[in-house]
Amino acid sequence: MKGASGTLCRVLLTISTTARPATDLGFLLHKHPDRVQEFGQSFGTARVFYPEADEDRCTAALLVEVDPVRLVRSRGRSSPDFSLGQYVNDRPYAASSLLAVALADVFRTARAGRCASRQELADGPIPLEIALPALPCRGGADLAYRLFEPLGWTVDAAAVPLDERFPEWGDSRYLRLALRGAVRLADALNHLYVLLPVLDDAKHYWMAGDEVDKLVRAGEGWLAAHPERGLITRRYLGRRATLTREAFARLAEIGDDLEESLEPPVEEEAAAATTVETGTGPGADPAADPAADPGADQGGEAGAPLNVLRREAVVAALEEVGARTVIDLGCGSGQLLSALLARPAFTRVAGMDVSARALALAGRRLKPERMPDAKRARLELFQGSLTYTDTRLAGYDAAVLMEVVEHVDPPRLPALERVVFGAAAPTHVIVTTPNAEFNVRYEFLARDDGTPVWRHPDHRFEWTRAEFAEWAAGVCERYGYAVTQRPVGEHDPELGSPTQLAIFTRLGRQ
Repeated sequence: MKGASGTLCRVLLTISTTARPATDLGFLLHKHPDRVQEFGQSFGTARVFYPEADEDRCTAALLVEVDPVRLVRSRGRSSPDFSLGQYVNDRPYAASSLLAVALADVFRTARAGRCASRQELADGPIPLEIALPALPCRGGADLAYRLFEPLGWTVDAAAVPLDERFPEWGDSRYLRLALRGAVRLADALNHLYVLLPVLDDAKHYWMAGDEVDKLVRAGEGWLAAHPERGLITRRYLGRRATLTREAFARLAEIGDDLEESLEPPVEEEAAAATTVETGTGPGADPAADPAADPGADQGGEAGAPLNVLRREAVVAALEEVGARTVIDLGCGSGQLLSALLARPAFTRVAGMDVSARALALAGRRLKPERMPDAKRARLELFQGSLTYTDTRLAGYDAAVLMEVVEHVDPPRLPALERVVFGAAAPTHVIVTTPNAEFNVRYEFLARDDGTPVWRHPDHRFEWTRAEFAEWAAGVCERYGYAVTQRPVGEHDPELGSPTQLAIFTRLGRQ
């Protein structure tokens, strides 16, 4: 393990489970417990093996052997030849973006959550333990807790002393990190893929434009709602202003589910951004302005991001029509529910979503177990589908479909209409959806060949203002409602506003 002499050096990650039969971990990772499998990397070799594998407990180890000579030879063209950091650094010994790259390559199918032989197991949480004996962390153990605890992990992070023989020297910047929790394996791998380089605060390979796509894909379902999403985004993208601005825009707009604006860097982040760490590689961009807030303008007024304006517009519409009981259909991780519960005028608040993961996030966000009894009694969360009649949806003054209809395949929209406007038939229905005409204002949606790109990869369509008005008029005619429409967000005289909002009121019940 002597990197200076060119000998291979090793970085270790272990993943353990006690879900019986524990050996099913091999199916989930697509790596057989009885074999040692080897995968070539540009900087060395990755191996997967199982130090223990029985019915009660199974551990998979990812051992990355970093060749310091190959690491130097594979550096980008912009890496300065005179830099001593390319020869003397901690990359062969500590978990970093190199380990994240190997993890992404070796466990590619597992990260996607696919397992034909055990798909039900892959779709749900299992007890996991993850150990990293040497992890560089700019920010100390506290940062590890801030990043992993909101994701449902129990964290044990301890600083590694510079030299145990000389305690007066203090601690190094390295941690021993252990994570425990009931987490879906695909989510756990994506947490590591994103957060290992974030903790290290360095990328050790060339960062191309697709880094934003990688971040959005790996962060699906958790990054947009993470309280440290701003810090994570900036660090993951090496504080490169152009990439960070695009990522902030995509998280705030296409996430549909973001609670607050992405805050500018705190003082510690801004100070760290001005320092070029030895050995960070050619991906660093010391010219980027860390004090700038690329997430400030997301199509909103006075700097407010669009998702906040949208939520405020929905709450205002509900107050305007005098609704007292409200059901949020497609509630996601619960941002609107949180806003409604904060207002005692809403005496009954329910959230429904087809995704069990989304409901789990909503539960963690709302923390009903910590609510006063009176507030907790006002809240109900349940799983269901908008295309199947459900008696639980009836009996509310108002229903909300906030950024939901565009996720439904057009042939299934009539079923949604029958369920919401026909069977449930609340007095009011509030609907918001993107205005497709406004998309030309988003640079990250542009394609050279002119092909339209929607704001979220799960969108089945996006309507123009005329198309939304036509759909709304049809709903009114079919189910006996009247509708008023209004814009949400920054107004453009030609394009309209980024979000369209409609208030449906059942005839005879105004």
